[in-house]
Amino acid sequence: MKKENIEIHHLALVENNVIIGAGTKIGPFCIIREGAVIGSNCNFTAYCEIRENVTIGNNTSFGSRCTISANAHIGNNTIIKYGFVLTDTPNLKSNSHKVVKGIGNNVLIGANVTLMPGFSIGNHSVIGACSQVRCDVGENEVWFGSPAKFYKKND
Repeated sequence: MKKENIEIHHLALVENNVIIGAGTKIGPFCIIREGAVIGSNCNFTAYCEIRENVTIGNNTSFGSRCTISANAHIGNNTIIKYGFVLTDTPNLKSNSHKVVKGIGNNVLIGANVTLMPGFSIGNHSVIGACSQVRCDVGENEVWFGSPAKFYKKND
């Protein structure tokens, strides 16, 4: 499929009611669930799953095997390396899910990072590889480790 320079690999699945911005590339075995809104010039390599009602800004890229839970928000100009998981926790009593508040703009997330439910990553922050983020990360901060801990301000 090629529309407005959108490239969707023939082995990808894009459900109904999805908006994809111009210049975006979706690789093999990616799944884009209903209600997702993806900005322009984004890139998904392979085996990514973008669940229901996720919003992704412009110029954001994903390495392979990333999973973004339903209703999450990811900003512009963000780079997410392979193996990233943005988790949610089902509330079994109300049939709802607790999801992160969001990931800001100009964020760099290393490989094999997990962002736990209910937390956010601020603008211009960096998360080191193999980290598990269990609290809010402020703007312009560098964090790493499992659990991730503040390292320094990002200049």
